[in-house]
Amino acid sequence: MRRSILALIVLCAILFPVSAQDPKPAETPEKKAPVKASKETPAKDNKSNSDVKFTAEQIVESVILMYGTRPALDHIRRNGIERGKITRYNAEGNAEEANYERRFIRGANLDKDKIRLDQKLSTMEYSLIFGEGKLIGLINGAAFTPRQDAMTSFISQHHHSIDSLLRYKECGSTLAVVGKDQQKGLDLFVVDLTDKDKRKTRYYISARSLRVLWLEYEEGAPGGTPVKYTRKFLDYRVVQQTVVPYRTLLYENGREAQEVRVSNITYGVKVSDAIFKSPDA
Repeated sequence: MRRSILALIVLCAILFPVSAQDPKPAETPEKKAPVKASKETPAKDNKSNSDVKFTAEQIVESVILMYGTRPALDHIRRNGIERGKITRYNAEGNAEEANYERRFIRGANLDKDKIRLDQKLSTMEYSLIFGEGKLIGLINGAAFTPRQDAMTSFISQHHHSIDSLLRYKECGSTLAVVGKDQQKGLDLFVVDLTDKDKRKTRYYISARSLRVLWLEYEEGAPGGTPVKYTRKFLDYRVVQQTVVPYRTLLYENGREAQEVRVSNITYGVKVSDAIFKSPDA
């Protein structure tokens, strides 16, 4: 409750100069945009409202404050370890589970991040290592080149992420307001982010909590039919003064393709640069 109230205060403080320009008188509290957003009044219809009074930067900067503030995110999340379980579903609905450990060192932007994702399946263990914009794989200590679809999926999920929104300035990305929407009784800000490589991600942000509820993007081979991806973020928790979703669902053209459940996250843990290097280097 205190965080929701703080979200409203932060949003009003940042957005008030813009909303104050609205010439329409606010006869009742329910007609004031900030109060309406905080109560998440059920929608009368599902029509999108593109007449948004707030700029994309105002909305996203408010989101960053709620996730922990830019200086705190940069300091607290500079390195860490995340553990949990990944469940992947094929087109037939069959599931494959893997325990994972993700170690990382945060760079100046997403391209300069260092990430090592170790996965343990029932039949094998392997690692994916991302550094200097490149991705390599390890099986039993030997380097291999991951399949193209595995590389595309890893890079895609790294760039189409909440982190991409929280670090939009560092990555040189641009923002644009799509509109104010209402879905299933939720008031939403809809914001588009386009990075330097022209990758586009659409974010659906709760107007009440300022948390990203889901994001959407499209990808596909040149000349092929693009695939629409949706990532939903659930079970938000506070971790070392920052906010983190502990459950993430990934959909491909409406079909659930992956679920990630975090068991624990620890930030500020020393992570050696050596784990991000290929044994052949």
